[in-house]
Amino acid sequence: MANKSFASSARARRPAKKAKPMPDSKLDFSDIPESTDAELRRARTVGRPVSGNAKQLIAIRIAPQLLRQLRRMAAKQSKPYHALIRELLEKSARRVA
Repeated sequence: MANKSFASSARARRPAKKAKPMPDSKLDFSDIPESTDAELRRARTVGRPVSGNAKQLIAIRIAPQLLRQLRRMAAKQSKPYHALIRELLEKSARRVA
């Protein structure tokens, strides 16, 4: 039985399992032009800006009907539901403390 050819499939575009990553020192950058001063001035940093009040990412499980209700409440207030949940938790924590 002959091996199947995967020339036009995603499988053919995957790197071989035995392929090893090439170190940057072996890459040839000679055909890439240097950035101009104008290009460097237009360049922007990517990612979240550093702020003094960074949030901690967590994962919680919420009943689907409760999540729907929270999303509706947030939509009425024109805010993201994540922000509404955070505000509700902060208010509740202040009351208890």
